[in-house]
Amino acid sequence: MIIEHIGLKEISGSLIVLDGVEGASFEELVELHLDDGTRRNGRVVQIDGDRVIIQVFEGTRGLSLDNTRIILSAHPMELPVSGELLGRTFSGVGKPIDGLGPIFSEKSLDVNGAPINPVSRQYPRNFINTGISTIDALFTLIRGQKLPIFSGYGMKHNELAVQIVRQAKITGAEDGNFGVVFAAMGVKNDVADYFRRSFEESGVLSHVVMFLNLSNDPIIERILTPRCALTAAEYLAFEKGMHILVVMTDMTSYSEALREFSSSKGEIPGRKGYPGYLYSDLASLYERAGMVKGKNGSVTQIPILTMPNDDITHPVPDLTGYITEGQIVLDRALDSNGVYPPVSVLPSLSRLMKDGVGEGFTREDHAPLANQLFSAYSKVQDARSLASVIGEDELSDVDKAYMQFGKVFEEKFVSQGFHENRSIFETLDLGWEILKCLPREELDRLDDKLIEKYMK
Repeated sequence: MIIEHIGLKEISGSLIVLDGVEGASFEELVELHLDDGTRRNGRVVQIDGDRVIIQVFEGTRGLSLDNTRIILSAHPMELPVSGELLGRTFSGVGKPIDGLGPIFSEKSLDVNGAPINPVSRQYPRNFINTGISTIDALFTLIRGQKLPIFSGYGMKHNELAVQIVRQAKITGAEDGNFGVVFAAMGVKNDVADYFRRSFEESGVLSHVVMFLNLSNDPIIERILTPRCALTAAEYLAFEKGMHILVVMTDMTSYSEALREFSSSKGEIPGRKGYPGYLYSDLASLYERAGMVKGKNGSVTQIPILTMPNDDITHPVPDLTGYITEGQIVLDRALDSNGVYPPVSVLPSLSRLMKDGVGEGFTREDHAPLANQLFSAYSKVQDARSLASVIGEDELSDVDKAYMQFGKVFEEKFVSQGFHENRSIFETLDLGWEILKCLPREELDRLDDKLIEKYMK
């Protein structure tokens, strides 16, 4: 039985307090009816006995303490889903904003998702080709993995996200069963238009589902945006058998909305004012990636976050690094030098790379070549540090070779055009070509057979 409650106990910011409520559930969807006949939506965010705190999506301006009528829906927020999701653009709470009207839904799913039983999880294998050499060769993205991109304010992470969406392909997947779910949180109007226009112009919009939350939208919508996006991804992956790549930007905006929301509830803050449950909250999003035994589809995540002051020890990148299987770090110095994408090789890694590369997946030389490029580039940093002290002319011949290798590596391998889509074989061949800058005896991570076969 649905009971209507009339009148509010208290209004505080975007929160309202209701007394004498029985049988309410956490995350339950609520409908508010105002005196002027308009309706607003909210959800239950805190329960204390018969006292309920509700967050209103559209804000509390104009609400009356005496006459506002509240109806609890007896179910959590749900997202209508069907195969028609592909090619559509939605708001942060799943409402169509592309002018094409509502979708004809097959069902509605709880946006909080259902946890995947660890026993039923399938180990991620098989790589996703992004067409970007540094990612494909050195920290390969594996199907079912969660691999975040750590960026900084003003850097080209939006361009990188668009390029990944435009070029991403899964080995063995057909065109009809690969899709992308793109969620933007707290972005400005011009950024949202850039994403939409880029996908339309490149012709990939037909297999992209977009969820856009603008910077002037309510923070509660920002908190729900990744949940709606992941719900759509899980439906397409596990019920439609598709391989879905989820790109979410910017997780720092999401975390700041969570901090503001926590503060409005009067919760005790943790590090840098973020709530103490930030780790578990982020984990509830990131752990929705993966593959399930008996299901053909998969969900792969690339969350993008901006590090305040480029600080990788900031709570958001710090906790994200604990939960996910590696990270791709963008470097401001490379960005300032005009290198795109400005991927910082040494602090980046993919912990699942070893299980999705090599013979049968990419090529037999992939893993040893990646190890050699990592090793050589680490020695480049040593040579540059030494050159800054004694001068480049005083370096040994080997150190000079490493200096030359570092220059060519950054100019030809790390740097590539925004529209340049390299196959994995082109990337690996380019890596071998660059290694010719070094003496043969310095290639200590490669065996002689591979060197004779590929270094032509």
